[in-house]
Amino acid sequence: QVQLVESGGGLGQAGGFLRLSCSASRSIFSITTMRWYRQAPGKQRELVAIITSGNRTTYADSVKDRFTISRDSARNTVYLQMNNLKPEDTAVYYCNALVLTPRGEYWGQGTQVTVSS
Repeated sequence: QVQLVESGGGLGQAGGFLRLSCSASRSIFSITTMRWYRQAPGKQRELVAIITSGNRTTYADSVKDRFTISRDSARNTVYLQMNNLKPEDTAVYYCNALVLTPRGEYWGQGTQVTVSS
C-alpha cells in the first residue's frame, strides 16, 4: 500500500512556483521528521529539506531562500513550496517520513517536477 502520497508536481516555468504536498495514511501517526529528496537523471538522490516535529527546518544550499518546507500535523501532511524555480530543480521529488507509530521510515513514490527555461 502507498502510505505517503505526493501531489503537486508537473511543469513549471523558470522563475515560477509550484507547491508539492505529501499526505500520510490515516493509520500513520506520531511522525517525527519529514523530508523532501529529489533525484535527477544520472545524479544521486539529494536531500532538499527537512522539518522536525518541533518545526525546525533545514535546506540544501541549492534551494535555500527559494523553497519552504512546512507541515500540518492535523492533516498528516508536509508541503514544499518552491518559488523562483530554476531548470536545475527538474527532478523526481520524494517525500520521506520517520514515524514512531507504526515505527519505520516511509517513502512516497515520487512526483516529477520539470522546470522549463
